[in-house]
Amino acid sequence: MTNVPAFAWSDLPSLCLNFATLSLISVGGGMAVVPDMHRFLVLESRWLTASQFSDSVALAQVAPGPNILFVALMGWYASSLSLGVWAAPLVATLCLLCMVGPSSVLALYASRWMERHHEVRSVKAFHNGLAPVVVALLFSSAVYVYPSKTMTLHDLALAVLCLTAFVLLLKTRMNLMLLLVAGATAGALGLV
Repeated sequence: MTNVPAFAWSDLPSLCLNFATLSLISVGGGMAVVPDMHRFLVLESRWLTASQFSDSVALAQVAPGPNILFVALMGWYASSLSLGVWAAPLVATLCLLCMVGPSSVLALYASRWMERHHEVRSVKAFHNGLAPVVVALLFSSAVYVYPSKTMTLHDLALAVLCLTAFVLLLKTRMNLMLLLVAGATAGALGLV
């Protein structure tokens, strides 16, 4: 077991404030702020190991339901060893509420405002300008979640498949489900 600093009840406000702040800047969803979560939870606070962090993200991605549930797993991991298993559900719930609450309220009011002003040129420009920001944030998250440090032939094949799917999605009117089925088939056959 690695030497991980104990999470205390006095750390809860800091943890909740961090997730609430990230909630407000998570343009593109929770995956867009994974690098900052990693910085705070693993590198600075050391409440999670790199393995626990990656496991939380991976488990939430394959589980049914919204993928933001990894935030609850991070709260669980951070608190269960030091505060006990009885406190972990409370901390996990608070982390999740802090991550989805502020952005939900902001999205509600911003969408209503944008709906009323959708024909204004600056609103259109802002809306169109967010797309590359979201793609860049999601790409940076993939760098933190993907554990490989060296590029193998398998990694290269996977990268080519992802890039091809991305280009097809942007340049054609191909149905997204066809691309998902193609990727799943390639994975099932062991090609990637």
